[in-house]
Amino acid sequence: MLENKQERVQRRALYALFVLLGMVTSSWVSRTPALRDGLQASTEQMGLILFGFATGSMLGILSANLLVERLHARRAAGAGMGVNLLGVALLAVGAGMASIPVVVAGFMLFGVGMGWADIAVNVEAGALERQQQRTLMTTLHGSFSLGCVLGALLGTGMAWLHVPVLWHLLGLAVMAAVLTVPLLRHVDNLSAQAQTTSGTQEAKPGFVLMAFKDPRVLLIGLFALGLALAEGAAHDWLPLLMVDGYQFSSAQGTLIYLLFTIGVTVARLSGQWLLQRLTRLQLMRASAVLGGVGLLMVICAQSALWGGVAVVLWGLGSALGFPLALSAAAEGEGNSAQRVGAVAVLGYVAILVGPPALGFIGEIWGLRLAMVPVLFACCAALVLTFWFRPQPVRVREVITGPQR
Repeated sequence: MLENKQERVQRRALYALFVLLGMVTSSWVSRTPALRDGLQASTEQMGLILFGFATGSMLGILSANLLVERLHARRAAGAGMGVNLLGVALLAVGAGMASIPVVVAGFMLFGVGMGWADIAVNVEAGALERQQQRTLMTTLHGSFSLGCVLGALLGTGMAWLHVPVLWHLLGLAVMAAVLTVPLLRHVDNLSAQAQTTSGTQEAKPGFVLMAFKDPRVLLIGLFALGLALAEGAAHDWLPLLMVDGYQFSSAQGTLIYLLFTIGVTVARLSGQWLLQRLTRLQLMRASAVLGGVGLLMVICAQSALWGGVAVVLWGLGSALGFPLALSAAAEGEGNSAQRVGAVAVLGYVAILVGPPALGFIGEIWGLRLAMVPVLFACCAALVLTFWFRPQPVRVREVITGPQR
């Protein structure tokens, strides 16, 4: 189906919002070695600090469904971006003050805003997918990954130039706020219109976890949990893993994180092309396998070169699992916000449990061995695909409808 000008502008605005979210996220991730040094925090303490982000994310994701239903996508995304950037500014101030409580508060606000904006944009993208009858979710998440590459590049440059975390993140927050306002004007609340026109009882407001009454949604969510942990572990710990596990400098660790984000971006921007040639289930299995191989190499590699190769494989493998799961959850009649929110909740459960747990393990056995549970999560996701057998829908079937 050909898109009109309004739909094209809407799609590009959603992509641009996710670029900003990715850029802001990877910017603070790229500066975690400098942040840890400034706070004089141990690996265990860094895990607890990141727990603030995960807790905020859970609060945001659990309340996002009701927020989207009451404010609709545009205002919910605006509220999310506003709280998110306020958190970045507070995080920057906390880094400048070397205050752990202020940094934790900044991470919590960042997480709440991230949860709201993430769900609002995903729900709106799901509505646009159904209207245009083509897959957009992998490209949307590819936009987030492109933002991660840009943020990692910026962070690498700031680290090499020894720019303080305070001024780096404050400047980024101001720039992102200026760009967000005009983008929100092009978010058309298609998801609200779809629920209004459907007229089904399924579209009424409800707590997101109620969607798990559907076994299909639960299976999709469990798969998302495993792959989200693989991606989240890299976003939270990869620069520090390279510094502590491979004796890299802070700037070199940030550069390796850049390789990971490039791998994720390449995979996600290729997602639509891959879906034209493979089924969704095949891509899910391939994602789990590649992610597992990359993690195994990171744990066992004896050289920096193989460590870099492993990180790229890790990025390629962890890239498509979560967006494919969200796209699958958005399909169907009724309250897509509830289903997408439910699957995202399990993804954020991995993010919630991961940072402190991996921090505790890393404090005792090192960050390399702390990745072993993440490897097991990828293996579990792979095994799960042999029980989860959705219809092997290809993109051409999404466009034309199932062939009967």
